[in-house]
Amino acid sequence: MTSQQSTGFERGTDGPKVILAGVDGSESSLRAAAYAAGLARRQNALLAVVYVQPVLAGGAALGAPVAETTAEIAQGLAEEIRESAERLKGLFEVRWEFHTFRGDPYGGLVSAAEELKADAVVVGASERAGHRLVGSVAVRLVKAGRWPVTVVP
Repeated sequence: MTSQQSTGFERGTDGPKVILAGVDGSESSLRAAAYAAGLARRQNALLAVVYVQPVLAGGAALGAPVAETTAEIAQGLAEEIRESAERLKGLFEVRWEFHTFRGDPYGGLVSAAEELKADAVVVGASERAGHRLVGSVAVRLVKAGRWPVTVVP
């Protein structure tokens, strides 16, 4: 490939502009967000913290308040991140935004990465035993091969 040919991937920067961290409230996802915050700070990138609100049609059909519950989770996560950022102000500065997308975790993170023009994705390792057999969101993101993906244990 000559230097004049473009692969379509290069955005004309020397480092990532947007680092996406997927959070769901699990310990591994919160560790992933902390790791991504460190990357974003060192790279002077925007940290986009993303919570994917699951769409549980079965629960909604039975009358369960699914949307309200997942909205409360999103608000709780955003508040927890805001409080952490406030405690570290002056010591650890990072530009960040909190976003909520709807859908299954994989599809929501893909949509978020595309919409936010993420240069890298950071997620926590799955804590569910069944994912060793079926495949986790992290494995699916890596296999998609569209972004550098870091999986934090």
